[in-house]
Amino acid sequence: MDSITNFSLTESQAPLKVLFATSEAQPLIKTGGLADVSGSLPPVLRHLNHDIRLILPAYPEVVEKAIPLKEVATLYLSGHSEPVRLLSGVFSGNIPLYLVDAPGLFDRLGNPYVGPDGHDWPDNAQRFALFCRAIVAMALNQAGQNWQPDIIHCNDWQTGLVPALLHHEGNRPATLFTIHNLAYQGLFDRTTFQKLQLPSELWSHDGLEFHGKLSFIKGGLAFADRLNTVSPTYAHEICSTEFGYGLEGLLRHRDDRLSGILNGIDYQYWNPAADAYIHQYFDSNSFELKQTNKLQLQKEMGLPQDKSAFLLGYIGRLVEQKGIDLILELLPKLAQVENLQVAMLGSGLPQFEEALSDASERYLGKMAIHIGYNEQLAHRIEAGSDCFLMPSRFEPCGLNQLYSLRYGTVPIVRRTGGLADTVIDVTPQSLLDTSATGFVFDHPTAPALWEAIERAIEFYHRPASWWQKLAITGMRRDFSWPNSAIQYVDLYRKAILSPTPNPIK
Repeated sequence: MDSITNFSLTESQAPLKVLFATSEAQPLIKTGGLADVSGSLPPVLRHLNHDIRLILPAYPEVVEKAIPLKEVATLYLSGHSEPVRLLSGVFSGNIPLYLVDAPGLFDRLGNPYVGPDGHDWPDNAQRFALFCRAIVAMALNQAGQNWQPDIIHCNDWQTGLVPALLHHEGNRPATLFTIHNLAYQGLFDRTTFQKLQLPSELWSHDGLEFHGKLSFIKGGLAFADRLNTVSPTYAHEICSTEFGYGLEGLLRHRDDRLSGILNGIDYQYWNPAADAYIHQYFDSNSFELKQTNKLQLQKEMGLPQDKSAFLLGYIGRLVEQKGIDLILELLPKLAQVENLQVAMLGSGLPQFEEALSDASERYLGKMAIHIGYNEQLAHRIEAGSDCFLMPSRFEPCGLNQLYSLRYGTVPIVRRTGGLADTVIDVTPQSLLDTSATGFVFDHPTAPALWEAIERAIEFYHRPASWWQKLAITGMRRDFSWPNSAIQYVDLYRKAILSPTPNPIK
């Protein structure tokens, strides 16, 4: 597996032209961590003087937030009978933004992938195949912009066809494919492959075929010049049977082109010293002011206001991947712990939403949950909690543990993916060398999570200076984007200098 360890950016190196292709980007539209990365990494690359441009589908929410826009091209794309407009605007102040406007496919309110019934849009294959073909047009300077990128940075299955469609082009840019979550693969039946009018040679074991189905993500994994995941540990994990979802053989075959680069976070947006969403600013030099946020969070969530209470926070999707079933299993035990409270925010599977709502009524005064998503409340839970629960079964990178560290909210996490890379367990040795930042457990079981929570409770009741030192150590860790962005630049250059051989024999 390729290791990104020695990297540098010197003034003598020419700036790169990068087309960043993504299906979501904060603050335009967000369903998960992909949006955070897509909203944060490009501005840092622009600050490093690279010509970075963003391309997204023209969802209504994106169009509304990106106004003013102008039509800059009309595209005629294979597999789509109607002309497609290319709209142009500006992202994050000075980054060119392109929106692929195909109203019949993208002009839908709500979630970009899922309909009001909670199921995937039935034409997702057509929607994102068209998006990929528009990206390819931009990549080959066929979109009337007099601009061709040096590299296309593709993200997740929605852009997976791009490296496959570009591979046989003689004057193509390099491609990087970033895996944010291998669990989501873009799988469709063979009839869909035929309907999309994809090149017939791509239907093969070495191409897009995966156990008799069309796999969008395999297009990225098999054809991209470089692959990376959003943490070093996850890059190793997806090469195993446990985390590879049947693609581990292909990933092991390409491990010389596979890297892990840890996501950064935007410390301008996630900064307790200047966060407009929280009640009291604080930083590592004024940690005691965090208590005001705790009292206000307790009031907002309907919990008894008590500075001495041990307050556990949770923000995230209510799905098994996030270990929400483990938390549910432990709620009766947690409710019996004296002076312990739980504040939760999330949405997901109906059975988990219902179970947590019932539990909040059963354990009134001990537990509170807000079903749905609320960005402002998310900031207040990070600022007001003592500990953050993140018992994920797998976690490619994770961002909430990074936010928690910055807000002095000590993470309780499972040792997997990016959680393993970013949280240092409290042990006698890590306390001695002052590197400890949280509580880590190994097995995705309720007893293992309970043991970690018990350790946190015991540590919380030691002299206050111990807990303060632990929290402040986390607050002073640096997970900002510049270091990761420089590693991406290095990876871009490697992709440009070393194209991947044709995988189809």
